[in-house]
Amino acid sequence: MRSGKAHHWFLPESRDVLGLLGAQMEVSVRAIDALELWGGGDAGAADVVRAAEHEADERKRDLIAAVRASFTTPLEPEDLFELSRGLDVVVNRAKNIVREAHALAIEPNGPMGEMCSQLALGVRHLSAAFAALRHEPVAANREAAAAIKAQRNLERSYRAAMSHLIEQTDLREVIGRQELYRRLTGISEAIIAVADRVTYATVKEG
Repeated sequence: MRSGKAHHWFLPESRDVLGLLGAQMEVSVRAIDALELWGGGDAGAADVVRAAEHEADERKRDLIAAVRASFTTPLEPEDLFELSRGLDVVVNRAKNIVREAHALAIEPNGPMGEMCSQLALGVRHLSAAFAALRHEPVAANREAAAAIKAQRNLERSYRAAMSHLIEQTDLREVIGRQELYRRLTGISEAIIAVADRVTYATVKEG
């Protein structure tokens, strides 16, 4: 026999997880823009990279907590997690390279500045892709492809920079530059991984 009382089911609140992902992206753009400035000779921009990395970690935690608490999400939770994790890798590696350069007492040169600019271009395309995830999957894919193209250009810059090291006679300089160049390609690989995940996520949603 029913008691006559109304029973209400309360579902978990669905938070704006794409908005939170966008907030993490915003900090990531700031970090890589600062990396570009650092690569161009602005030593003080290294502090901005490090500070942005800490803030990006906070934004990542906010997103993961929201995904866990949400009843539904606009993308699959796995895709949201991987996109967030991929951004985290990009920014962590940016922080690590400025620390490594400082430890090696090696300042960015022209090739490093060029590669940092290509990284920044790639992340800006990723930002546009993330902004389009909700309603414009075709545009998101286009921007993801543009991010990858920028990293292909970085590969050419990397090969040219490595070949020029043959002309160097200072072994410390050669070894240090090789390490820093490789670390820049590591950031590039992380950007490509995020771009690939954008494509994967939008294909599944479509």
